[in-house]
Amino acid sequence: MSSIDKLAEKLADDVFKAQDETGNDRLFVEIGNVLAAASQTLEEAFLTECRVRLAEQKARAALEAKLANHRASAEG
Repeated sequence: MSSIDKLAEKLADDVFKAQDETGNDRLFVEIGNVLAAASQTLEEAFLTECRVRLAEQKARAALEAKLANHRASAEG
């Protein structure tokens, strides 16, 4: 993992925690815009990290819904 990837991962950790605390689920976009003015390379790594995390969250929610439906139909 490159130093840029490590920075992007750490920043994404902090931004997602702040999003949870503030309820602003688009904070990562605002931070990405700040990065765009300073470092396109870090911006791209950060936004990729954020997209991967958001995709994983959606996939996990879909999996949990499928399992809940399966378990409900098996019980009943």
